[in-house]
Amino acid sequence: MGIRERKQRERERRKRQILEAAQLVFPANGFRKTTMEDVAREAELSPGTLYLYFNSKEELYASLTFGFLRRFISRLKHIDTGSEAEPLQIIKGLLDAMVDVYEMDPAMLIHLVHLQSSETLYDIPVHLKSEFKELFRSSREAIAKVVHKAMSIGRVRAANPLILADILWALFSGVILREESKRFINGSTRYLRQHLDIAFEIFTRGLELQER
Repeated sequence: MGIRERKQRERERRKRQILEAAQLVFPANGFRKTTMEDVAREAELSPGTLYLYFNSKEELYASLTFGFLRRFISRLKHIDTGSEAEPLQIIKGLLDAMVDVYEMDPAMLIHLVHLQSSETLYDIPVHLKSEFKELFRSSREAIAKVVHKAMSIGRVRAANPLILADILWALFSGVILREESKRFINGSTRYLRQHLDIAFEIFTRGLELQER
């Protein structure tokens, strides 16, 4: 391995180290109270080292969500939408995919929801903003593709799949945020899946989705 390859590998390792530390610090302190010094302390690095990789706290916060979105898009592509799949199975697979990715890394979804609804997006570099928009657009289109497949079977009321994708995402993230706030208050999220099941059942009934 040459010097350039070793330096690149070391740079990637250090960047992962920073992101892992940020993943612990932001949920513990909250975005507003967290400083780059806090993250540096958790990563056991100097604050100056962090600025070699991330220009600001906002840029670091935004970078945390990219991996989550990539995993989410990948998981959606593995939903069973084969010729034998029933509409309800497809919608159920969509719910399972969302929950799987959330349970893999709950904090990341919270970061994502807060990021997309805050002014932080306006404070990150243009190239990261473009990457975030592209990933978010891809995840929306992936959801819409699954919904369209369920609709194409013919027993679902016609509707714009992209609009339905937006509603599904709002439904999912809304329930997640509500359960997170309850966890903060009473330390429990044991009803999360039950609440999501009911929410998705109401959604599918609204589409007049019927089993054979």
